[in-house]
Amino acid sequence: MPPKLELIAAACENMGIGINGGLPWRLKTEMAFFTRMTTDTKDKDKKNIVLMGRRTWDCIPEKYKPLENRINMVLTSQSLNYGDKAIICKSIPHAIEVIAEMQNQVERVWVIGGSRVYKDVMGSPYFGRLYLTRIKKEFKCDTFFPPIPSGFVLIKDPTVPQHIQEEKGIKFIYEVYEKK
Repeated sequence: MPPKLELIAAACENMGIGINGGLPWRLKTEMAFFTRMTTDTKDKDKKNIVLMGRRTWDCIPEKYKPLENRINMVLTSQSLNYGDKAIICKSIPHAIEVIAEMQNQVERVWVIGGSRVYKDVMGSPYFGRLYLTRIKKEFKCDTFFPPIPSGFVLIKDPTVPQHIQEEKGIKFIYEVYEKK
């Protein structure tokens, strides 16, 4: 049984998640949280997968590709080859098949974008949890997080800070959702 897909994202007050292929904000604390959540494993012999759409992959600066200490997996209908940097999958069900074959090597699967991948996974039977950082400010964005389905409820996760964080005068809070 492959692990459930866990979504991780940061969205500002208008639910924006990106602009011009980048992040609208620079928050080191939030980026460190993303890195810790998507990298850390309990079993040191396993790694986490970061699953993303092709445009999200394209938006990662070249010097950070592949995302370190994680198995990078890219969803695309195009015939692309990223060599040993990333595994290409044609669809979410295809990714689930590949993940199932690797389950002895994989602890968690993190979906890191973009909008369509988030939406598709939230509506799929593979959904596990949503880790959403709410940035308490509005930024100009051209990419947005999809509406959170009505059956999702806030839960507490002991690995996630519970209180409002602040950096560079910008407040943000970490939220964790599961399906009812």
